[in-house]
Amino acid sequence: MSRFNKKGRSDSRGKGSNPRGKGPRKIATKREDSAEGPKPEARMGGKGPKRPTGPRKKFETLKKQGLVKPKTDETRLNKYLATAGIASRREADELISAGLVEVNGKVVQEMGFKVKPGDHVKFNGSTIKGEKKVYYVLNKPKGYISTTDDPKMRKTVMELMNTTGPERIYPVGRLDRQTTGVLLFTNDGDFAKKLTHPSHGARKIYDVSLDKNLKLADFHAIAEGIQLEDGPIKVDEIAFASEKDRKHIGVIIHSGKNRIVRRIFENFGYEVTKLDRTVFAGITKKNLNRGQWRRLSDKEVDMLHML
Repeated sequence: MSRFNKKGRSDSRGKGSNPRGKGPRKIATKREDSAEGPKPEARMGGKGPKRPTGPRKKFETLKKQGLVKPKTDETRLNKYLATAGIASRREADELISAGLVEVNGKVVQEMGFKVKPGDHVKFNGSTIKGEKKVYYVLNKPKGYISTTDDPKMRKTVMELMNTTGPERIYPVGRLDRQTTGVLLFTNDGDFAKKLTHPSHGARKIYDVSLDKNLKLADFHAIAEGIQLEDGPIKVDEIAFASEKDRKHIGVIIHSGKNRIVRRIFENFGYEVTKLDRTVFAGITKKNLNRGQWRRLSDKEVDMLHML
C-alpha cells in the first residue's frame, strides 16, 4: 500500500528512497576482524584481557560457590504444550488444572510440572509430540475463512497450507471470508497470543475501497475516534489514497476486534467493497500471489519476537 501523509495524500516514496536522486544510500558496516580473529580487549596499561566485572563477575563467583543450577533438558509442561501448538502458556495452565493432560499415563494437575526427554504426554487422550516452531505468511484470497475447521464445510485457509510440512499450524488472528491479504501461521502458542494482543504493538495496514466517496466530516470523525456497540475505537492513521479518489482509503490500526475495519465504515453508512491487509506486524505479502505462502526468514521471526 502506498504511504500516506497527515493530510490524507499519498506519498509514493518508499522507506529506502533517496530524495537527492544520487543512487542508493550506502549502509555503513562494521570493520571485519582480521584473519587471525578478534583481539582480546586490553586492560589499562596493556596487561592482558580485561577481567569480568559487574553481573558477569557476580555470576562467575556464584558458579564457583556451586550456587548456579546447571542447565537441564527438562521443560515446563505448559511450555511443552505451547511449543506443540496446543495453546498459549496461560491457556495451557488452565488445561492442566482441568485434568486434561497426562504424563506417562498419569493425570498431571501440578503447576510448574516439568517434562523430561522421553516422557509420554497426552492431551485430551491424544499423544503430543514436541514440534519445532515454524512461521509462515499467506497472501489470503477471497472465499476462505480463517479457521482450522468449519462445520459448514466451507473452504478454509488450511486448504492452502496443506503442503507446509508435518507441523500442526493454525492462523494468527483472523481475516473474514471476503478480506484478502497478509495472514500469519504458526504452531507457537505464546507467539500467536502475543501478536494478537493490541498491547504488543502489532499494527496492521489495510487498503479499503468504499461504495461511495468518504465525506471529510466522516474522515475526521474516524481519525478522532468513534464509539461502536462494543466500545470506543480509534485508528492509528487514516488517509486518502489520492486527492481525486475519495473511495480508496488507507487505514493503520492495532485493534484485533472482529470485522473492526468494516464496522468502522459501516457505522457511517458506507459499504466496504474491497478490503486488503497489506501489512501485519511489519510482514508484507510482497512477491506472493493470492493463495501463495512462504516461510518467514529468521530475521523476520526475530523481529516479531521483539515486539
